[in-house]
Amino acid sequence: MNTSPAPAPAPASPREPKASEHITGRSHPVTSKNKPRVERGRPPTGGRSSSGRHERGGNRPGSAVRRIQRLLHRPTARPRVTKKVADYFPEQIGTDAIRIIPLGGAEEVGRNMLVVEANGDILIFDAGFQFVSEGENQGVDYLIPNTKYLEKNQDRIRAVIITHGHLDHIGGIPFILPRFGTPPIYTQELTSVMIKKRQEEYPDVPAPEINIVKPGDSVTLGKTKVKFFPVTHSIPASMGISITTPQGQVVISGDLKLEHDNGIPVESEQKTWGDLSKDNNIFFIADSTNAEKDGFSIPETRVNKTLADIIKTVKGRLIIGTFASQFERMIHIIKAAEMSGKKIVIEGRSMRNNLEIAEKTGLLQVEKNTVIPSQDIKDYPPDKIVVLSTGAQGEEFAALMRIATNQHKFITLTERDTIVLSSSVIPGNEIHVQKLKDNLYRHNVSLINYRSSDVHSTGHGNSGELVWMNQKVNAKFFMPYYGYRSMTTCHARAVEQAGRPRESVVIPDNGVVIDIIKGELTVHKQRVPNSAFVVDGFTIGDLQEVVIRDRQALAKDGMFVIIASVNMKTGKLRKSPDIISRGFIYLRESQDLLNQARLLIKKTIEDSTHGMNPIDLDYVKNNLTDVMAGFLFTHTNKAPMVIPVLIGM
Repeated sequence: MNTSPAPAPAPASPREPKASEHITGRSHPVTSKNKPRVERGRPPTGGRSSSGRHERGGNRPGSAVRRIQRLLHRPTARPRVTKKVADYFPEQIGTDAIRIIPLGGAEEVGRNMLVVEANGDILIFDAGFQFVSEGENQGVDYLIPNTKYLEKNQDRIRAVIITHGHLDHIGGIPFILPRFGTPPIYTQELTSVMIKKRQEEYPDVPAPEINIVKPGDSVTLGKTKVKFFPVTHSIPASMGISITTPQGQVVISGDLKLEHDNGIPVESEQKTWGDLSKDNNIFFIADSTNAEKDGFSIPETRVNKTLADIIKTVKGRLIIGTFASQFERMIHIIKAAEMSGKKIVIEGRSMRNNLEIAEKTGLLQVEKNTVIPSQDIKDYPPDKIVVLSTGAQGEEFAALMRIATNQHKFITLTERDTIVLSSSVIPGNEIHVQKLKDNLYRHNVSLINYRSSDVHSTGHGNSGELVWMNQKVNAKFFMPYYGYRSMTTCHARAVEQAGRPRESVVIPDNGVVIDIIKGELTVHKQRVPNSAFVVDGFTIGDLQEVVIRDRQALAKDGMFVIIASVNMKTGKLRKSPDIISRGFIYLRESQDLLNQARLLIKKTIEDSTHGMNPIDLDYVKNNLTDVMAGFLFTHTNKAPMVIPVLIGM
């Protein structure tokens, strides 16, 4: 009995897709020339065999020949056709209404961007990026907020207001602002210097106009008046904003904590928040990053005292790892070293850049010869040296990890060294920090961290501080912001337990649209476009772009490349096909599989071209992809990316 399939018919002419149709994962209509690949991670969907029984993918008893025959008889699966969901852009609100949209930062720590609309104006708060976790980045550099809503409404954008200089608030500026006309920026002087320093890395991107403001200032942007107030954070020049609307003030905290003495806010905090309490506040948006921790955070003054004591009393060389953005801590460490007659070595490019910025803006004045280059360490006794280094989060190429793994040119650890990790562990970095600690302990050094001593204080308020601020502002409505869902939920529960009505609290997701009209709150069911954009080299695009999906596919199951020469007159192969495997199987140990694959490739190509005039290589490639994907899954339980390269000769 002849088991060969019937000759493939000549491909039908492609039809125009209906406007309502969208093929999942593709942006063009499916035709006989363009059949979808088998879905990743699944066996190919079966049709019905000539015997009428449903064929499914997977290993079954029987000879390889019968399995190949079943694959040859299996028709290509029909693609799933779904309606394309249009991006949601809500109607413009009236000038007396308020609209609030978080475009980033509401479901993660990072890529912060908040939109507030009032008086017909759009104001944007922060434009940050987010680093992508190792193993999930697929070569992507950063994640940034989705700006489609702002691009559609850019004629109403009046300004971008930057609350402070951390990268999760300024890092996206070169990538984001040009997408909606590069509006002017309003921020404090230190933050402006950090923005300009970063802009130097992108000389081809239009530099934004930057306007310097100070806490206590008020400016009118379009028809909307905003005033700035100081907040305490881990970087100087941090501020919050109060926006005047026809219905009351919208107050945005930015990242912050309270400076306090045993749970009692200091006088400056009492004044700042007391002044805010006098306003008619209708909506309060506040930092949630540390809301999962009870009580009050450790004051920075206690950390500075602890570090000063360590610098003064430690025997041997001292190496302190901290965040490069901890300006005030860096300044206190340098001053404490000067008072103890010690020299400072700065390790890490970002640390050196920020030291330069601190000196340029007048935050720091360093005595001559206090800071020495690392190559001069050998000229001083070890107990006269303090190394201030980046890399306390265990970053692979940061200075502290290079020191720990003996890759630093001038610093070699000894048993007399003391290492201080003056930072907490950022969620997601636990494994990296553990590797750093393990590598440090291999040198028998003394190690001090935030768990054993008060050498670090967070820049974000604990729940006790957040509740105190909430009660001071006493707004009609409240939105916990800046943090993962667990953080915003804990923040909401903390203020509810302190007496705030549950119906006055909105726990947001990115893209949620919140309207306040005539004093009433409405949360739209639909969201504006909010899926993260990715920065991939010089490219900025949606996370679901095909290049990212392809990288994910290659990372999971590898690829299987088929190279075959086809006689365009007869449809026959001119020679046995070549096969390249990367990340899938080891070819030398899979000769039986390769021999079967070559037979199936030859048969599939020649059966597909039988009776076809002229020969359509695109149709043949799509058919070969489907057949080989099923064959490989059946034999290996893996779904590599199958890439046929057919050369007509």
